Amino acid sequence: MDIADTESPVLENNAASTAPVEDAGIFAVKDCALIALATGRRAQNLRELREILFTIDTGSIYYHFWGGLLQPRFEEREYNNDFAAWARHALHDNVLAERMAVIDPVEHGDLQALRQELIDVIEARLDEMEHVPWARLDQQFEFIKSQIVVFDTHKRVTSPEDLALLVPALSTSSIFYHFIDARRRSPQHMDDFSAWLSNWGEEHAALCERLDAVDPYFLPLTDLRRQLVSLFAYHYGMALL
Repeated sequence: MDIADTESPVLENNAASTAPVEDAGIFAVKDCALIALATGRRAQNLRELREILFTIDTGSIYYHFWGGLLQPRFEEREYNNDFAAWARHALHDNVLAERMAVIDPVEHGDLQALRQELIDVIEARLDEMEHVPWARLDQQFEFIKSQIVVFDTHKRVTSPEDLALLVPALSTSSIFYHFIDARRRSPQHMDDFSAWLSNWGEEHAALCERLDAVDPYFLPLTDLRRQLVSLFAYHYGMALL
């Protein structure tokens, strides 16, 4: 088991043991859990939220955009990020909530760029307001930082076809690690499946392109897994569903 801070692009501790590609021919299947850590920082109004965003650890921004995907839920999330949900339910600002809700972290090269987009949206909204909305004391926005704990499943894949057969059985947290968190870890913003398949020749290039085109942010992890299964099944002509 290894712990990786979400601010770091490289896994800490024994980085080699957590790498999904042990060598060009073996894909090591990993699983993960996202640990929530209190930062001690809270905002009660929109100006305070903006000021904290300038300096808060990027691991907190990562958590508030992506962490909800790993939380068990019995119903679909109303908003995909915690900032939008807070704007709607604590500040009662529907306009701001909708503007925050459409921010897609996939479209930003790194967490610093995502931070700036969020600040820009808040500042634009503040410029439109005569009065700054406040939340009740029990509805302050609490900034949470996350760390990823990585587990080795001890499953190994030695061919692209075997990977295709395995994807339907992967846990949603494994999908998160290999397809979502991998894009943060990789300098090329590439998911682990595509990075490994690229070692197997041009015949897999079309599949890699289709995987790269998938935007995972607005999909529940179960739907994301289903979409990945469909792409693998189509490419290899398999009945995986």
